[in-house]
Amino acid sequence: MIFKSILLPIAYLTYLISQSAAETHTFHYTATWVDANPDGMHGKKVIGFNGEWPLPEIHVNKGDRVELYLTNGLENKNTSLHFHGLFQNGTNYMDGPEFVTQCPIKPNDTFLYNFTVPNQSGTYWYHSHTGAQYGDGLRAPFIIHSDDEPYTYDEERVISVSDIYHKQYDEVTAGFKTRYNPTGAEPIPQNLLMNDTANATIYFDTDKTYLLRFVNMGLFVSQYIYIEDHEITIVEVDGINVEPMQVDYLYIAVGQRYSVLVKSKSNTNKNYAIMQKFDDTMLDVIPQELKLEALNYIIYDESKSKPEAYHKKDAELFDEFNLKPLDNIELLDEPDFRVTLDVLMDNLGDGVNYAFFNNITYVPPIVPTLLTALSAEDDAIHSSIYGSNINAFVLQPDDIIEVVVNNKDSGRHPFHLHGHVFQVIQKSQAFEDDDPQSYDENDHDPFPSYPLIRDTVTLEPNGYVVLRFKADNPGIWFFHCHVDWHLEQGLAAVFIEDPLGLQLQQPSDNYYEVCVNNGIPIKGNAAGNYENLFDLTGENVQPEPLPEGFTLKGYIAFLVSTLAALYGIYSIIQYGLEDSIQDDQKIYENLQAILKSNGVLVNEFNNVDETTRL
Repeated sequence: MIFKSILLPIAYLTYLISQSAAETHTFHYTATWVDANPDGMHGKKVIGFNGEWPLPEIHVNKGDRVELYLTNGLENKNTSLHFHGLFQNGTNYMDGPEFVTQCPIKPNDTFLYNFTVPNQSGTYWYHSHTGAQYGDGLRAPFIIHSDDEPYTYDEERVISVSDIYHKQYDEVTAGFKTRYNPTGAEPIPQNLLMNDTANATIYFDTDKTYLLRFVNMGLFVSQYIYIEDHEITIVEVDGINVEPMQVDYLYIAVGQRYSVLVKSKSNTNKNYAIMQKFDDTMLDVIPQELKLEALNYIIYDESKSKPEAYHKKDAELFDEFNLKPLDNIELLDEPDFRVTLDVLMDNLGDGVNYAFFNNITYVPPIVPTLLTALSAEDDAIHSSIYGSNINAFVLQPDDIIEVVVNNKDSGRHPFHLHGHVFQVIQKSQAFEDDDPQSYDENDHDPFPSYPLIRDTVTLEPNGYVVLRFKADNPGIWFFHCHVDWHLEQGLAAVFIEDPLGLQLQQPSDNYYEVCVNNGIPIKGNAAGNYENLFDLTGENVQPEPLPEGFTLKGYIAFLVSTLAALYGIYSIIQYGLEDSIQDDQKIYENLQAILKSNGVLVNEFNNVDETTRL
């Protein structure tokens, strides 16, 4: 008892000291268009803060508070912010994805992102969660420092990698999600960037150990990173410290982060290349002008010549699955609830290629899902009220959740979970298109005792991953592919975690004002119905499926084309036999008569576009 009476005050005193040492970081940012030329090849308007771009890195300490006032100065576009990798425990309404946890911020409106970071440290980033908007530059690293880092180093460098599209994101999206792109081929970026520029320079001093924090902030393509004549040792993955692993190169999917230790040289005899390379297996086509590799510089001595491109030799295959958490966190218990998601890409009735989980493509609801949960009272436990098209799964508090993702697609998909990290307990290799493999719970490799933990994992083509996490963070948590083109196609699900416990969270007045100012309902089911939460009349749903066989319009077009062809042959014969002038109006009247005699309504024929008629 005496021992306890001593311990409790000490623990409480430690808590008070940590709280008093915490700092509040206040930022006032206005998102505006800025003229830039990131790769030196093509000027474009990017989204900056307060008239400047690139956006600032944000550095805070563990336990600090962030107050970020974001004003939308984009004139005719909505915006939002997501702090990628942060748990937002107790502040789910600060997570950011529009129509999931918040309403979009309309032009000239201001949203206050207000949260603490009490139990996380490491490498994160922040970005717009409005369409593919962050591809136009609305993204930057977010670093949480801690005094208890388990590795030592002299200096750190934050290094972002990304792809760039010379056109703005909405123009690229419009050309991608169209029936004229029936295969769903993703837009090909025009270049690679490092630290938001081409041919970036990173300065090293001699005899130092550097912590390099890599963040892939791109929209689409995974990248390889390799450094000439320097050893790379991974020590952190997505905010999780791991047992040091020496590798020849990094493979970073979009959304992923790696921190590595690099020991610098003891002399300044030369400068070295740091290379980045697209994973070109993700590209449907490779334009002749596309450079797959980019040269960047590690400079020891500016008076020495810059390095030439360095091409890595054959190296051991990089496999994230082999990374092990430093704290020996054991495999979670058998799941209380399993979610199985089958990935498929296919076309719907509008001719557009969509992405599906279990034949459902994500369509944003009329009311943000968080507001449905907060306003539904006891009915919040029913998944149906959240809509037919968001892949909603209600999770019970403290359950062990297992998520199985089977890839029925030949593409590579980096899946990201908001609000949690997960254990990666199975990760298959890639398989051939004619031989996709699904996870078999009765026949699989042994589970690792201390599995990899991260928040973004790569699903291989035609393969599978199995993830586990504990439902200990009440909230509405988005689970989606971080290839943003696939998210635009609808490759997402929503976990409604402990919705009754979530109702204890109280968003600010500003949170609701942003919704009201944008004309978005702040209560009710996915369709905005508050009187009857189970009535989804008027909800947003996916297009109808492609019909089997021809549609009525298809039959009419086929018939008209056939008759027109026959009549055309007849006209040619007549023209050849008679020296007469063709009467187009007479031909049209005769064709209408033929249609009537075959039971086809003239007005149906007239509804066919002119090109088809002719």
